[in-house]
Amino acid sequence: MTTQAQFFDLHTRGIGYLNRVREVTVKKGNPFMACTIAALRGDTDSPEYTYFDTRVSGEEAEKLIRRCQPAAEAGKKVLVGFSIGDIYTETFVYQKGDKKGETGVTLKGRLLCISFIKVDGETVWQQAPSEHSEPAEQNVPAQPENDTDAA
Repeated sequence: MTTQAQFFDLHTRGIGYLNRVREVTVKKGNPFMACTIAALRGDTDSPEYTYFDTRVSGEEAEKLIRRCQPAAEAGKKVLVGFSIGDIYTETFVYQKGDKKGETGVTLKGRLLCISFIKVDGETVWQQAPSEHSEPAEQNVPAQPENDTDAA
């Protein structure tokens, strides 16, 4: 008799700006691709941002993030529709800036899926329609300033 593992899935979907695309090397284990997403929330006229520091999971998501990396590094506005799984919090200490020495909290998770990519307002990739609806893009505001005082 085979027992199949069961899991509880926690998925967060939205749209946001892609930042800090990077390859992370670790002492034990394989390197992995990571990025930060400044997710949009609230009123479209004056949105707020929630930052997710994500580990890119899956071949398709990694291929798409690598494709966006040059544009993000060049300071272009890279807007993505996303699905993040297994979010959790982690604390850190600010190393510079006005908050130096203070403890901060970051949201972490696994970037599972990209549904669309826009670079400076132009669609450069769109997922084929499926039975699962992804977040709709509305009036998208300007990209926020990147909070890089962390870590």
